[in-house]
Amino acid sequence: MQENPLKALWREGQTTVNAWLTIPSGHTAEVMARQGWDSVTVDTQHGLIHYESALECLRAISTTSAVPMARVPWNEPGIIMKLLDAGALGVICPMINTPEEAAELVASCRYAPEGNRSFGPTRALMSVGPNYVEDSKDLVLVIGMIETQQALENVEAIAATPGLDGLYIGPGDLSLSLGMTPHQDSREPIMIEAQERILAAAKANGLMAGIHNASGAYGYEMGEKGFDLVTIGNDTRLLAVAAKAAVTSARGEDMSSTSGSGSSGGY
Repeated sequence: MQENPLKALWREGQTTVNAWLTIPSGHTAEVMARQGWDSVTVDTQHGLIHYESALECLRAISTTSAVPMARVPWNEPGIIMKLLDAGALGVICPMINTPEEAAELVASCRYAPEGNRSFGPTRALMSVGPNYVEDSKDLVLVIGMIETQQALENVEAIAATPGLDGLYIGPGDLSLSLGMTPHQDSREPIMIEAQERILAAAKANGLMAGIHNASGAYGYEMGEKGFDLVTIGNDTRLLAVAAKAAVTSARGEDMSSTSGSGSSGGY
């Protein structure tokens, strides 16, 4: 039986490092996937990526050892099933606010009798192999995003949803929902408390806990706290930072005077 490679890493106590794609390009996806990430997520919510380019990104990721995943636009069965059929081995779904919504997400990712996913794994059957359907429960990660005050208030009940594999913090929307300017890598006590509550709920129910970060340093801190998956920025932001650093260096300027804030987009 095949299982998602991330699960083995988590059993060993490792924090996995996840890349985030917003650029609709298979070439960019392959370049990113070859940099040593444990997984690469194709963002079809806030990324500039629609289904056709998501398919190309997933194909490109599959030429590497990184686990291909997707953030879907919404908790909508149609697009969830299409991205799974395209070969995503994990679904990160935004705005999961109640246990009922979490149960709907699980059902969309699982074949009968556990769920209502329609059969037709067009590419997944090729990329994984003939036992895809039998192994899909162990291969496909179902991850709900906790990013509102309502979700935070319901997080213990959400975490208890049968079939859910993980909780993922979207700090931009969560900070906005808690009355602050949307940002990542927060040092605000209210955000630290929220992170710890979400982490505790995940661990109490044997779930993976993930979080989006603006910097590698903050991601490392989150791993030390017990988060299982840390995402670092996104391809657009990493490209911009590297390009700016090259231009600044070539002009003999001080990089610290031109560096941006800790935000890397609305996640």
